Amino acid sequence: MAESLPEHDRILQEIESTDTACVGPTLRSVYDDQPNAHQKFMEKLDACIRNHDREIEKMCNFHHQGFVDAITELLKVRADAEKLKVQVTDTNRRLQDAGKEVISQTEEIIRCRVQQRNITTVVEKLQLCLPVLEMYSKLKEQMNVKRYYSALKTMEQLENLYLPRVSQYRFCQIMIENLPKLREEIKEISMSDLKDFLESIRKHSDRIGETAMKQAQQQKTFSTTLQKQNNVNYGRNMHLGRSRISESKNEMTLKRTFEDDDEHEDEVLTAQDLVDFSPVYRCLHIYSVLGDGEIFENYYRKQRRKQARLVLQPQSSMHETVEGYRRYFSQIVGFFVVEDHILHVTQGLVTRTYTDELWNMALSKIVAVLRTHSSYCTDPDLVLELKNLIVVFADTLQGYGFPVNRLFDLLFEIRDQYNETLLKKWSGLFRDIFEADNYSPIPVANEEEYKIVISKFPFQDPELDKQSFPKKLPMSQSVPQIYMQVKEFIYASLKFSESLHRSSTEIDDMLRKSTNLLLTRTLSSCLQNLIKKPHIGLTELVQIIINTTHLEQACKYLEDFISNITNISQLTVHTARLYGLSTFKDARHAAEGEIYTKLNQKIDEFIQIADYDWTMSESDGRASGYLMDLINFLRSTFQVFTHLPGKVAQTACMSACQHLSMSLMQMLLDSELKQISMGAIQQFNLDVIQCELFASSEPVPGFQGDTLQLAFIDLRQLLDLFMVWDWSTYLADYGQATSKYLRVNPSTALTLLEKVHRGMKDSSKKNNIFAQFRKNDRDKQKLIETVVKQLRSLVNGMSQHT
Repeated sequence: MAESLPEHDRILQEIESTDTACVGPTLRSVYDDQPNAHQKFMEKLDACIRNHDREIEKMCNFHHQGFVDAITELLKVRADAEKLKVQVTDTNRRLQDAGKEVISQTEEIIRCRVQQRNITTVVEKLQLCLPVLEMYSKLKEQMNVKRYYSALKTMEQLENLYLPRVSQYRFCQIMIENLPKLREEIKEISMSDLKDFLESIRKHSDRIGETAMKQAQQQKTFSTTLQKQNNVNYGRNMHLGRSRISESKNEMTLKRTFEDDDEHEDEVLTAQDLVDFSPVYRCLHIYSVLGDGEIFENYYRKQRRKQARLVLQPQSSMHETVEGYRRYFSQIVGFFVVEDHILHVTQGLVTRTYTDELWNMALSKIVAVLRTHSSYCTDPDLVLELKNLIVVFADTLQGYGFPVNRLFDLLFEIRDQYNETLLKKWSGLFRDIFEADNYSPIPVANEEEYKIVISKFPFQDPELDKQSFPKKLPMSQSVPQIYMQVKEFIYASLKFSESLHRSSTEIDDMLRKSTNLLLTRTLSSCLQNLIKKPHIGLTELVQIIINTTHLEQACKYLEDFISNITNISQLTVHTARLYGLSTFKDARHAAEGEIYTKLNQKIDEFIQIADYDWTMSESDGRASGYLMDLINFLRSTFQVFTHLPGKVAQTACMSACQHLSMSLMQMLLDSELKQISMGAIQQFNLDVIQCELFASSEPVPGFQGDTLQLAFIDLRQLLDLFMVWDWSTYLADYGQATSKYLRVNPSTALTLLEKVHRGMKDSSKKNNIFAQFRKNDRDKQKLIETVVKQLRSLVNGMSQHT
């Protein structure tokens, strides 16, 4: 019990000193102690309360008088307080009434101050925003007027300088979001402009190229003219030379002025005039500013490569007209003129390496295309125009720094083709000339006609000059025409050799080689074909031989003609010679052979109409009609041969006589002819006599003695053997050099004797049924049988010996 009392005092002290919010744990400790402890605590609490009440009562009793005095004083002050309250209330009312206006003005001042502060703030912010808005407005205006490069610069300023100052505003965020879109829009627009530019240059490439080629050609023509003037003025004194040079310069200046005026009038424009290059510059700058310069360069080069392939692709019918080639070259020149312009006005978009690579690719394609399409050309004029176009094309591109050696190498290939087309054309011309020729000497009635002929052909004949008019030149009309056409061929060949940047020696060599081809191949072929034509008779062949002789003599004048054109002496070591001599000699030999052949054919025609009665008992006493006609024909023919070289006429005459002799011999020995009467032998002998008389009459001068008659010696000895019936002499002298019948072959004699024997038998049977009993006939038959046996032995001996 005594232990719990101090504990209760402690709890009471805690309750008195502790905040009421924390009494709970203290009170809980009362209940946690011994049972009925809370009753004790309550008692202790009541005792404590009574103590405090006693203390309060003591304190109140001590201060009661003071409280009464204070109340008394307060009641005294109450009246004054009421009076003061009334005064304060009145003063407050009057003060409120007086302060209402001040308050109103003060509130107005405050409101104005707030507005002023807001305005100042707005002005400050607007001063920051206005440049941004102005720049953005400027950007929109630049976009509208398509000043995209400036617009990009404005964007850059906006992003780096202006927008960061006002980035907190929503409109700035909108601007920031729109700027990349505007950049993409600018890229798309500039790319669209670039595509339009590429399309434009594709359309105008041919016009640009045509203009560039025209200017290059004019420049070349002017340079050539100036060079010729300098050559003419060369060698004059310095004073005159300087005067001329000054005059030339003045003329040149005037000429250029006039040319410029003409070009302005004719609208001869440059590439810059025909195509607006600003899109490509603008697009290049834009992509460079955007950091996509490499993308732009790759795109531009890729598109231009595609356009190059399209430009280099020719039309299938390009080879048909020169306009097709001109359009093809103009497009290519236009393409590379544009590339050269881009190369020199931009940095990095097009490089020299790129253009060289593109040109090498194009050059290979161009050479292949020209090689293919030129092979289709059959007109030499078209090939020549093609050559001129290639030269202008090459000179134009060479002026822009592109190598063109392969084009000039190609021209040498085309030159061979040009020569082939010329040869074909001249082959037709030669054929027409030969077809139109009458193959008779050229008649000249007076001096004027004679000069006209010799102006076309270098003919000289002192003997003919002495004759009076009218007279005839030995050659026919085709000779001067052929000569003139050969010269025209040389001129045509020279046209192709011009402007090939070759020396005079090389040009001279080209002309001589092409002329040799004309003579040795084309003209020779035409002559050979002419000679072989069926309608060409002996008279025409004779005239052809005469013509070729004069053409052969004119070859030296053709060589002089070429030397005068090229200014290259024939004495130069490397100068080629014309092969016309061999050409005309071969043609003459062919004509001579054809004369021999035609003569023999004509003789065969006469022989074919021979109609011998091989069973006739006696001859007619005169030569056969066909043979007399043949001899008359030969006689008239050989009279035409008077203009031929003597050896040719003699050979033709000897060949004709030998062929006639051989044909007559074959007629006797024909296997189909079974029997021959002695009357037929006599008639045949009369015909051979006429042949011998013809041979002895010297139808062609120049034969020595009886040379021509020897052509019939085999026939003569054979016929004499049968006419004289001198078999004993023949058999006795056979094999001896002095034999009278040395040219009679035993097999020939045997064949003819057997035919005569059968003829005699048949004749005897017809004349007399008892002819076999006649003693003379029987003796003759026995003799023939004996001779036949001996001849057979000779023939057998010859075969065994062989």
